[in-house]
Amino acid sequence: MTVTGTARVTATRHGRAFALLGCVQATLIYTLTAIAVPLPRLARELGLHRSDVILLSTAYGLTFAGLLLFGGRLADRYGGRRILVAGLALFALASVAVPLAPGIEALLAARFAQGTGAALVAPAAMAVLRAVHPSPAAYGRAMATWGGLSVLGATAGNLLSGVISELLSWRWAFGVPVVVAIVALVLTPRLLPDTAPDRGRGLDLPGALLATAGIVLVSYGLVATDARPASSAGVLVPLLGGAGLLAAFRYAERHSRDPLLPPGFLSGRRRSLALAAVALSACGTAMTFVVLSLHLQQERDWSPLQTSAAFVPFAVALLASGRAAGPLIGRYGARTVMTAGLGTGAVGLVLLAVTGLSAHTSYAYGLLPGLVLLPAGTAASFAGAAVLATEGVPRQETGLAGGVLNTAMEFGPTVLFAVLLTLDSDPWSLAATGAALAVAALLNHRTT
Repeated sequence: MTVTGTARVTATRHGRAFALLGCVQATLIYTLTAIAVPLPRLARELGLHRSDVILLSTAYGLTFAGLLLFGGRLADRYGGRRILVAGLALFALASVAVPLAPGIEALLAARFAQGTGAALVAPAAMAVLRAVHPSPAAYGRAMATWGGLSVLGATAGNLLSGVISELLSWRWAFGVPVVVAIVALVLTPRLLPDTAPDRGRGLDLPGALLATAGIVLVSYGLVATDARPASSAGVLVPLLGGAGLLAAFRYAERHSRDPLLPPGFLSGRRRSLALAAVALSACGTAMTFVVLSLHLQQERDWSPLQTSAAFVPFAVALLASGRAAGPLIGRYGARTVMTAGLGTGAVGLVLLAVTGLSAHTSYAYGLLPGLVLLPAGTAASFAGAAVLATEGVPRQETGLAGGVLNTAMEFGPTVLFAVLLTLDSDPWSLAATGAALAVAALLNHRTT
């Protein structure tokens, strides 16, 4: 075989591996957002109280976010492909249990288990991706595309879940993760390279327990403010307990021989701003989906199918921006693209806050401009931030980088989302998120 032929075969193999990993990553976020549109119908069918609805909507994200750092350490310690297979197996089993759940207890348990599997899969997928693209330049180009996959998965979750729920049942909407996980399990040995474990690293189990419990408690406490007064024990106890555990985690990491999260890992200003951009962009996207889904169905009396159709321009703008982000990063740099994306997303959110939530404005005037600008901006900011957040990371810490990046991605739709919803006004919540994106863009622009 000629050199050109060998290069073509290698490129094809790498493309198939990336397609498989990218589909898995998008499905993890699809699973997070697929519950938003059918949630009102699901609640009526199962006879859920408001507190049950809140817990159900966040169950997957709580375990996903809480276990990501530990999942990243497991991927570095035992090898990305091995942890990927283990996580996919757990994710597949839990995904089968979701549509078969007879009641709220079984459904909650399945969603918690799904999040646990996802916390293993997400960082392991990034570790395997590093093995597929070992050179820094190729890995950087791959990450430019990888950054947009999560918001693509979130959009697919809202679009498909509404269509499937309207035509069939909300249970069928959760069949998508089952199919993807099973296909990925079959194709992984054929398409994905093995990754060498780092046997010299410890797991830091005390740090893992403290971080997981702290993140879960803080997230739950913030989410609980939607149903309870902020001064109630149901809010203060998990918030204060979680904050104490996170403080203990920080202390333990400084004295650990093999810390779960090395103290210097987040010290770089560029990486910190990139992670903040990921969290804020994810928050803005999640808030838009939830707020507009409820507004369109409750205030305008739209069906789930009509609600999903309203987000079609969102998906088109997202795909177009995601496709353009890679070449733009290559030409102008990741920081410039991320800054421009943050600014564009901020404008989109402010427009939605000003005109989108009035029942008297038309879709074309009140919603469409924001539903185009927001995804165009967030896709660009995700792409640039993914490159900056993983730039210069040693290969043996790729799983950790994946865990940190995905933690930021989950922090936005859980913690930041819950904080901003305490404003008790959807327009103000959207506007405040837009303002936060604008501030992040300004800070990033001034960073050298």
